Amino acid sequence: MVNRRMFRPGFAEAKEAGAPRPQHNGNSGGNGGPIPNKKPAPPEMTHAENFYWVKQMQSHTPMAVVLDTGEVLKGTVEWYDRDCIKLTRTGSPNLMIFKRVIKYVYKDGEESAHGGDE
Repeated sequence: MVNRRMFRPGFAEAKEAGAPRPQHNGNSGGNGGPIPNKKPAPPEMTHAENFYWVKQMQSHTPMAVVLDTGEVLKGTVEWYDRDCIKLTRTGSPNLMIFKRVIKYVYKDGEESAHGGDE
């Protein structure tokens, strides 16, 4: 029988052969830069919100905007910016609504998907 022993270099040989690794002590204020092979942070801005508003504006989708007070406003989104949206309504004045007071938004006519009237 042949002796098939796996060859492993000794600790001193492996230390000499490999490049020095940066030390990580568990806190973010460590010495040196970022830890290699660490996943990069997700992007700050994904533009998903922008894509959604543009899609609804271009198709003139009837929307229902529920405010944090529980009031429901219906109309189409004419434009938006970082802080607010303009809701165009028929038979009622158009409104500029700050996004910070919006609880959620859904396409008008999808009440059954949201559990009916609240």
